[in-house]
Amino acid sequence: MNDTNKSGIRTAIVGVGNCASSIIQGVSYCRAFGEDAIGVSFPELGGYKPGDVELVAGFEVDARKVGKTLGEAAFAAPNCTERFHTDLADQTAMVYRGPDLDGVAAHMLASPEDRSFRLSEAPALSKEEVVAVLKETGAEVMMILLPVGSHQAVAFYAECAIEAGCALVNGIPVFVASHPVWAEKFKAAGLPILGDDFKAQLGATIVHRALANLADMRGVQIDRTYQLNVGGNTDFLNMSDHSRLTLKRESKTEAVQSAMDQRLENEDIRIGPSDYVPWLNDRKVAYIRLEGRLFGGARTNIELRLDVEDSPNAAAEALAGIRLARIALDRGLSGSVDAASAFLFKHPPVQLEDTNAHDMLMAFANGDGEQA
Repeated sequence: MNDTNKSGIRTAIVGVGNCASSIIQGVSYCRAFGEDAIGVSFPELGGYKPGDVELVAGFEVDARKVGKTLGEAAFAAPNCTERFHTDLADQTAMVYRGPDLDGVAAHMLASPEDRSFRLSEAPALSKEEVVAVLKETGAEVMMILLPVGSHQAVAFYAECAIEAGCALVNGIPVFVASHPVWAEKFKAAGLPILGDDFKAQLGATIVHRALANLADMRGVQIDRTYQLNVGGNTDFLNMSDHSRLTLKRESKTEAVQSAMDQRLENEDIRIGPSDYVPWLNDRKVAYIRLEGRLFGGARTNIELRLDVEDSPNAAAEALAGIRLARIALDRGLSGSVDAASAFLFKHPPVQLEDTNAHDMLMAFANGDGEQA
């Protein structure tokens, strides 16, 4: 068990993109406004508030962010998310040059500079050097926010977290917490891991799950459904290479399938990113349709259009994930922390109905749930 107390939750962020920008802004925003902060997900968890998160390091590959403070990197191109809190004078932790590995798809380097990545010429840190940074900064929690499809990079940083003694919160659809081998590695190291792939605060997946669950409760037979998402941030540009999308589609599809009493055939459900529209910037527009049958087989369908700012929507849950990881550290937990993951992530180790998952999360935060 780490030597922890009710001090700041020292956190390193891997991937300083739009979601990280919203987290960086969000920490400073919550510190500045306290109880008057708008839209905070879980204002207090186990005695920890969002403003208790202390960001101590970032890891990036982009030349416009490496060597800058997190406060400076938050608004550097190609980040394009909403600037809801611009006073980031308190975000002075440095951004370090991580390895490329598979974090940068080839088409990203061929895309316009203001929309895509430009690699830093600074030498990339080795695993030993990343671990040294984590130890020197006193990082207790690592948050992974790399581009979708970064399998090698996620494995690299997960190993770094283990060697540095950090809890891991995996925000992307590369399965770590929900992968038995990785879960066992963290258990053997005496470290907790939460994941995988954040559900946004009020995003397409959670809305889709709610509609599917409502249909089941009311006895409606769902026959087929889709969720088609478009957006204009680097996440959507990265995912325009469909070879990087396999686990993303699996994660989103399983999140909806698991909310239904009766699973649909593969050809009757289609969920996932559909196109990149640059002028949307960090807005995501989701088109959701469910077709089904009411009493006696009478037809019904639901059409819904959801329009959200993508990154703050995820950052709200990320700040909860960091605090839950710290609670797990405080209690000496290790391996996958199911009670803390089911509500926050699309592909947790154990899928639960959202109301039950919420109750389990709150019980865990209050000390009534999972113990060492």
